[in-house]
Amino acid sequence: MAQELKLAVNRSRDTLVADALGAASLMILLFVGLWLPGLI
Repeated sequence: MAQELKLAVNRSRDTLVADALGAASLMILLFVGLWLPGLI
């Protein structure tokens, strides 16, 4: 089971990095969107 999981992570490493960057950018947009009206 652990070996299968390791193989799956190794095969999809590029997409995992892209998905993590996408999730991080969405969180940043959310925080900026919620913070910005407080400045105005």
